[in-house]
Amino acid sequence: MPKINGNEIKGGNILEHNDGLWVAVKVDHVKPGKGGAFAQVEMKNLRTGSKLNERFRSADKVEKVRLEQKDQQFLFETDGMLTFMDTETYEQIELPADLLGDRRPFLQDGMIAQVEYYDSEALSCSLPQKVTCKVVETEPVVKGQTASKSFKPAVLDNGVRIMVPPFINTDEDIVVDTESLEYSERA
Repeated sequence: MPKINGNEIKGGNILEHNDGLWVAVKVDHVKPGKGGAFAQVEMKNLRTGSKLNERFRSADKVEKVRLEQKDQQFLFETDGMLTFMDTETYEQIELPADLLGDRRPFLQDGMIAQVEYYDSEALSCSLPQKVTCKVVETEPVVKGQTASKSFKPAVLDNGVRIMVPPFINTDEDIVVDTESLEYSERA
């Protein structure tokens, strides 16, 4: 595994540190008036979910881990565990549903998600960036309000509330960005 200097750590990097696998959630590069520069790194353990704040000087060496990414099909959820299947080998794996956080409602039956592996251990999962959902509830268009940049609340078929442009109506399919959890476009 490649070693990188402490000042080369970027957000999203996976690091092997203190016998654990950590994702760098937030990285602040600090150059104090006195002494050497350092990176203040907020990390989250990929296995336990615990958090850690660590300071790395530029002279510190840290292992950067590469995770293998595989497209896998979502099958079902049971007792807070999501079951995915490798579409080539038909092998099934389970991941905790809380791994997806606010994005969990956007995971749909049969959807292909990207599961990240370290050796043969499944650690995380990311959804496609754009997901199509149906609007099940929103206010009707008010005449004269369509030109303004105002958004109105809407409830999607997965129960999530988001803001949509005034021209979107009930029973319309829209595309939602799973990174920002915001309206993207009409489907």
